[in-house]
Amino acid sequence: MEESGPGGGGVDPRNGKGWTEAGPLEAPPRSVLIVMLSAVGDSVQVLPVLSALRRTFPGTFIAWVLQPGPASLVAGHPAVDRIVIFERGPKGRRPGAVAAGLSELGKTAGLLRRLAREQPGGRFDLILCLQVYLKAGLLTALTPGEVKLGFDMKRSRDLNWLFTTHRIPPHPRGAGHIQDQYFEFLHYLGVDPEPVEYGLAIFPVERADQRAFFSSLDRPVCAVVTGTSNPRKDWDPDRYVQVISALDRDLGLQPVLVGGRSPGEQAAARHILSHKGGIVVDARGGGLRRLAWLLEGSALVITPDTGPLHIARALEVPVVGLFGFTNPKRSGPYRRFSDLIVDGYARHPGEDYPIARKTRAGGMNRITPSMVLEKVEKALRHYKR
Repeated sequence: MEESGPGGGGVDPRNGKGWTEAGPLEAPPRSVLIVMLSAVGDSVQVLPVLSALRRTFPGTFIAWVLQPGPASLVAGHPAVDRIVIFERGPKGRRPGAVAAGLSELGKTAGLLRRLAREQPGGRFDLILCLQVYLKAGLLTALTPGEVKLGFDMKRSRDLNWLFTTHRIPPHPRGAGHIQDQYFEFLHYLGVDPEPVEYGLAIFPVERADQRAFFSSLDRPVCAVVTGTSNPRKDWDPDRYVQVISALDRDLGLQPVLVGGRSPGEQAAARHILSHKGGIVVDARGGGLRRLAWLLEGSALVITPDTGPLHIARALEVPVVGLFGFTNPKRSGPYRRFSDLIVDGYARHPGEDYPIARKTRAGGMNRITPSMVLEKVEKALRHYKR
């Protein structure tokens, strides 16, 4: 099916609000499925898409299929009616791992088909495939839907475009910020993404634990994330030690390690604690909801390019982002705190590089403790909490 061009105006009959008919939608959708399975940071950047859909179509049923970790973070979001969990299964290409992965895929597809049958017409009016990998494409293909919208052929991977009925137009300037790429789906559908609203909030039941934790500390907290799922994004633990010393000694901040307990994070945390265990609080672990209220209660956050960076941005917490391997113009905090980015991606100060997917090995080594502390001091001056 070919993509249709922008059309005229329309009105949602359920609330009388205006809506610009565009793309393949001839009427407001009664049901929408979001297919975005994986990374925490990407899932946070999907939230403004959901919020815009809910503002525009308040009576529409919105479901989202994603993995357990991100699902635990966004559960209870006011824009989501149903979350369908996708268990990725074991990694690797061993016959047992492949079979287990296919089994989980089939199980999730069955859940989605049953959910689709519960909708008017026995299918989803609209499926947004926001991920360009094979598993997302297969789930899109296996779920009954009238309109299945995905990325254009150039930006799709794993032949993902084959599983959609419609595709957003190619971007004339190539890759843009990840958030803007998701907003291209909204523009194509005639939905206004503004204002950008994440809607990520701390629940009242979590406030008691948050108050108890922060009341035990006598200084403003600087939350520090020590690692990512990709070692090439990680920063030297010895340099973290130097920054943490200055946070405590010179800036009057309480350093608190936050995040997970992956092997890389464990190794970095052990090194930091062996040198600065007397001044650092180790608050890692406990899940993404706990991480969210730890970040929300902090004065600022220091983190490489990973999920906590985008959680902090969504919660309006000043975040000093350490970028060297990935392009901060593409995956940095969206519209806020870009002045706090520590840019090791640039090969020299002031380099004017394009927004692109291309990564740069060794860029994290260009980041020095003094560069990070300069941004920390700027955050303390300009972003009072």
